[in-house]
Amino acid sequence: MEEDTLPIRNLLHSNGDIEWQPLALTLVEYPKGDWIGKFFAFISLSPFGIGAGFVALILFRRDLHTIAFFFGTLVNEVLNIILKHTICESRPLARGHLYNEYGMPSSHAQFVWFFGIYVLYFVLIRLHHINNNSIISALWRVIIVGGCMVLAVLVSIGRVYLHYHTTSQVVIGAIVGFVFATIWFALVHRVFTPLFPQLVSLKFCEMLMIRDTTLIPNVLWFEYTTSRQEARARGRKMAALKPSQ
Repeated sequence: MEEDTLPIRNLLHSNGDIEWQPLALTLVEYPKGDWIGKFFAFISLSPFGIGAGFVALILFRRDLHTIAFFFGTLVNEVLNIILKHTICESRPLARGHLYNEYGMPSSHAQFVWFFGIYVLYFVLIRLHHINNNSIISALWRVIIVGGCMVLAVLVSIGRVYLHYHTTSQVVIGAIVGFVFATIWFALVHRVFTPLFPQLVSLKFCEMLMIRDTTLIPNVLWFEYTTSRQEARARGRKMAALKPSQ
């Protein structure tokens, strides 16, 4: 029994010599007792929530445009990594003991501004023809775009407030995100979207049930009415098959 516990003891003693490195991707700190800092700390986690939302939408909707949007966020992150290791500008000194990666440009700012500007283009260009005379529809578009812009501003402010980035690092990240969102939306809208009908007809896309909803004006309303009609039709069929009492 004593011999069996020796490897565990040796492992516990050897752990004292290991240098532990925090995962900076998810680690967020704020000054103790600072409620504003705590608020910004929670807000800075929003890119992870957006990423989880993308995964959920792709799994349950399987729409090509959503996939293209998500792929754009991945390319945007790769671009940020390339820029960081090309510019090689350090983070503020307050974060020097926790972070080894560079800070220029801010990945959080670049992500949220890419996301917000892409949503802005999508609403203004792709959704402009949907219920233009509906006040409720117009109000929802304002809420969606306004919410994305407010989120982008709050995340950007929070990264400076919590000393994760300098102001210039956040501003450059926002500019890069804005520019790349413009380029990526133009590519998706002008180049990729015309190819979607051919892509969804491929056997691979049919197996994964990937679809193109570009030509459907209001996808939510279409799915709602279609599912309601199908449920009513199946209900009538089941009622007709029941034996009469």
